[in-house]
Amino acid sequence: MPEQNFFDTKTIIIAVLGIAVAGLLYLNYGTEGASLTGPKAAEMALSYVNTEMLQGQATAEIEGEVQKVSGVYMFNISLNGDSFPSYVSKDGKLFFPQGYEMVIATTSEGDTNVEGKEPATCEEVTKTDSPQLEAFVVSYCPYGLQMQRVLTEIINKIPELAKDIKIRYMGEVVDGKITSMHGDQEAQENLRQICLREEQPTKFNTYLTCFIQKGEADKCLATAQIDTSNLTSCMTDPAKGLAYAQADFAEQNTLGVTGSPSLFLGGVKQSEFNFGGRTAQAVKDLVCCGFSEAIGACQTELSSEQAASSFSETYSGGTGAANSAAECE
Repeated sequence: MPEQNFFDTKTIIIAVLGIAVAGLLYLNYGTEGASLTGPKAAEMALSYVNTEMLQGQATAEIEGEVQKVSGVYMFNISLNGDSFPSYVSKDGKLFFPQGYEMVIATTSEGDTNVEGKEPATCEEVTKTDSPQLEAFVVSYCPYGLQMQRVLTEIINKIPELAKDIKIRYMGEVVDGKITSMHGDQEAQENLRQICLREEQPTKFNTYLTCFIQKGEADKCLATAQIDTSNLTSCMTDPAKGLAYAQADFAEQNTLGVTGSPSLFLGGVKQSEFNFGGRTAQAVKDLVCCGFSEAIGACQTELSSEQAASSFSETYSGGTGAANSAAECE
């Protein structure tokens, strides 16, 4: 009988998941309108599977990491040795047992960089003489720090590419005050970094290289030999700091940026994971794919290890670091 129960359970779950492909399953667990973290939303969906589908006959588990894909969370459900790719809405209300990619056709001119489809290969990236990679982050997001670590590594090792990389910041200005997703401390650090980028650009990368280690702003201002009077003036003068920040936020809104980090090359959304992940080599390759003609600096080999997320005194946790597309929203 145990073998029969195993077979029945496995058959039932496969059948139910297969049938559900035709539509959505409504979960009674999420909070209406609220955006949950990936792990929390996946746990909501898993609870539904175990409670409503399996009803105690077996126990499904989440396998691997939860990732954000096209506005929903993707994760794998493991049951009796089988793995089922699954999706759940950010509010934990809708469970998608399968997803279908809707590929947008190329234009009549053959341009594959159409809206809604991220270039997946170097050949698909639009070429120009002076490509610019824009990386949108917030300063206390673990994954924004991860991307800043990648970008500072590229600039430190290949200074020639500094002009082709611009770090921008997410947020908004409300009643004359800058805001950010993780509160005022982050908003003020975003503003500090924006002012350094705009008014003391030769010291900006040195400051960031220090800040991403422990988040010690005062120490890093000294390390980078920042003109603090100039910085204070920028941060307190709305015609300077807030104006610079508002330009970033306007670009954020134009491009539809929703998460930190987000990469755009020539205004086209890019995924670093199409090129190897959050590694210095992968993002360098992405930038270099934007040149009409290859440049010598792009021949420099950089680290292919996934950069450490959050504050870290080391570049990477090693080659086994998670290859996760996680971001702050």
